[in-house]
Amino acid sequence: MKYGQPNWEDTIVALATPPGIGAIGMIRLSGPAAIDIVDKLFPSKSLSEQPTHTAHVGLIREGGQVIDEVVVTLFRGPRSYTGEDVAEVSGHGSPYVLQQLIDAFLRNGARLARAGEFTQRAFLNGRLDLAQAEAVADLIASNTAASQKNALNNIRGGFSQDLRMLREQLISFSALIELELDFSQEDVEFADRAQLYHLVTEALEGTTKLADSFRLGNVIRNGVSVAIVGKPNAGKSTLLNTLLNENRAIVSEIAGTTRDTIEEILNINGILFRFIDTAGIREHTSDQIESIGVERSLEKMRQADVVLYLFDANTMPAEELLVNKRAFDEQGFQYLLVGNQVDKGEEALMRDRYAAATPILFISAKQQLHINVLRDRLVDMVLGGKVQTEDTVVTNARHYQSLRQIAGALADVRQALDARLPGDLLALDIRRALHYLGEITGEVSNEDLLDYIFSKFCIGK
Repeated sequence: MKYGQPNWEDTIVALATPPGIGAIGMIRLSGPAAIDIVDKLFPSKSLSEQPTHTAHVGLIREGGQVIDEVVVTLFRGPRSYTGEDVAEVSGHGSPYVLQQLIDAFLRNGARLARAGEFTQRAFLNGRLDLAQAEAVADLIASNTAASQKNALNNIRGGFSQDLRMLREQLISFSALIELELDFSQEDVEFADRAQLYHLVTEALEGTTKLADSFRLGNVIRNGVSVAIVGKPNAGKSTLLNTLLNENRAIVSEIAGTTRDTIEEILNINGILFRFIDTAGIREHTSDQIESIGVERSLEKMRQADVVLYLFDANTMPAEELLVNKRAFDEQGFQYLLVGNQVDKGEEALMRDRYAAATPILFISAKQQLHINVLRDRLVDMVLGGKVQTEDTVVTNARHYQSLRQIAGALADVRQALDARLPGDLLALDIRRALHYLGEITGEVSNEDLLDYIFSKFCIGK
């Protein structure tokens, strides 16, 4: 049977907590027979007579043998996550015991749930739209405060509400234009063109703003890669160790100690940064292994979101720093110039020496001087000076592509209005915008797309 074509009348069951030994494990059942299946094995009381949103303690027993003492929580549809009858059975967290419980439910009429099938049923039953359903997966995968906050906002419908209001307005205008087409011979206009132009202009600005937020959303969802580069012995490994508060990278007075890239993850103000300590970059080296490390460093620079160029503020010639700065500009890198080892000299003199290459942040990685300023500067670079607000931020690449297509369709509508094109051409462009809006929220979908989206969920959700 194809993933996207299960029998929706089945009652499904799956472990909803992570596998492995724990104090408690929870098994979820959903479907028309969910409560009855558990009731067959729960002699303590008749669950079928109990009201929704209640919890019941008792034994699960099959064939006269007790499997476990559990807590059964009932959610009757449509007031449940899936919109169907749901029973959640919380037992002791032994993998063996939990599997025995699942096997008993399977023998009594349930079938194993597919990946994401609980959330897919919630979508099909109108409990969530497609954007909200995808936000559930984002919340499960969230590993920072920012990603958690954004996913929760989308689950609550913040993103969907913005799109739904736009869709309703476009539908109303589309209906009036379609009506005009029915009376085309009488040359009447039911849709106010000035009002439509105002709506489309506002919608285009809002859609463009949402699409532009994807850069920030991608950072929130996937983190930021920062390549720490510079000459050998500039202090790159010391800086990495200082940022991490541990001795992860080898620190030595010998130039070229780091022969390969070292990657570590650090959470700064709710944003994940993947710091990459690279081999020192110098044009000529006789060591073949070191040469490979340098080439990998250059590749990491090209792949990184941010290049942190670290230099010894006591020895780096000002002219050489300017040459490197111009090279970064030509390559289009987003970079930060950081002068290290200010504890070994006069910071004011260093600022004067490198004044032509500003802005520069001066630190001492070894003495942990201005390290907090460096962390804040990195966050500011990534967020573009924006403070996190309740605004909707797009984190999903599928949504981003649809928003770009919506913006294109709206731009065509506005251009058609400027050119005073006939209503049938306006209607085509409006329908195109509505189509892409529907693709995000699920009003327009196909089985292959749903298969792909929900197959990425964990089983049990």
